[in-house]
Amino acid sequence: MNDVYTLIIIPREDAKRFSTIPGVKNTILITGEMQMLVLIKLDPTAKILLHSHINEQVGICLKGKVEFLTEEGPVVIEENMSYLFKSNEKHGCRPLSKEGVTLLESFSPPRADFLTLVK
Repeated sequence: MNDVYTLIIIPREDAKRFSTIPGVKNTILITGEMQMLVLIKLDPTAKILLHSHINEQVGICLKGKVEFLTEEGPVVIEENMSYLFKSNEKHGCRPLSKEGVTLLESFSPPRADFLTLVK
């Protein structure tokens, strides 16, 4: 069996951008068959309501401080802290920093709803 591997490179300026929530700017940096990498910028007044999805969500806070809302209560994440939401786990968030928050998140499998928005 001869497997063929292809490196995929997406320049940042070619990344797909979208927003569905006021004050939340999403950039899909790259998507593979099993995962999606998304840069998320939250304005200081942004709020993502409690929600869930089938995708496992792993992230790191690159800038600022954010409060994640969970069914168990709020959890504060600061710069350089990583987090994981399991499939169908309810969560939401709001920035605690006056300059907003920047998160880098990976979704597995890729979020079909995000992909539909950037076609």
